[in-house]
This record gives sequence, structure tokens and C-alpha cells, in this order.
Amino acid sequence: MEERVSHTGVITSITGDELGIKILSGGSCGSCSIKSACGMSEMKEKHIVVPRPEGKEFIVGQPVRVSMTARQGGVAAVYAYLFPALLMIFTILIISQFSLEDWIAAVAGIGATAVYYFVLFLFRGKIRERFEYEVE
Repeated sequence: MEERVSHTGVITSITGDELGIKILSGGSCGSCSIKSACGMSEMKEKHIVVPRPEGKEFIVGQPVRVSMTARQGGVAAVYAYLFPALLMIFTILIISQFSLEDWIAAVAGIGATAVYYFVLFLFRGKIRERFEYEVE
């Protein structure tokens, strides 16, 4: 069985086929293999929305454990951190070759990163399908 990354949380909302969960960051982050890329270790609480498992009943306020495979957690970190960082760096390098002003390259890098996150937002449904959460 593949290693799983899990966090404890509390259900904050139930809407149709989704669960709103408040993740409580805790001591489990210390031993996690992807803690440096995850972003959960720096936060006290984080709100996420996960697909509601079929055949299970949940109530608001119920404590749950949300997990995914470590590989999927790594892929999520690449989408959230590595790709936009590389995009910003390459955009700045390319624009700086054609411009005499550094601030133009910096604004272009930030703009390209903003467009990247907007595209992620637009395709969030497709991206969400690639990740399988287990709610216990």
C-alpha cells in the first residue's frame, strides 16, 4: 500500500456532493515526507472542499481524517509551487532580454503567474478529478 498524507479536520459544510472541511494543522506535519512543499505545516487551519464519499453519512461538526497518497500530494505541490515559480523565473529572464527596464520584467513575471493561477482556477474541476481523497 502506498504511503498516505493525512490531516485531521472538522466538517464545516455539506453541499450536495461536496464536504467543506476545516483542516487542523498539527504534529503530524513534522514527520511528513512532503512537508516542505505542502504548505499545511505553516498554517494553523485551512479550509478545503473534497468530494463526498458515496454511501457514507456525515454531519456538520463531525471530526474526520482526510488523506491522499503521498504521490498525489507531491503532484499538488508541483502545480501550486514549482510550475508558477518556474514560469515567473522564465518570464522574467525572457522579458529582461528584450527590455531595458527591470520593473517591466518583474511585472510581466507576476502577471504570467497571475494568469497561471487564473487558468488553474478555471480548470479546478478537471484538476480536482485527478486527486482522490479518502475521508474517514
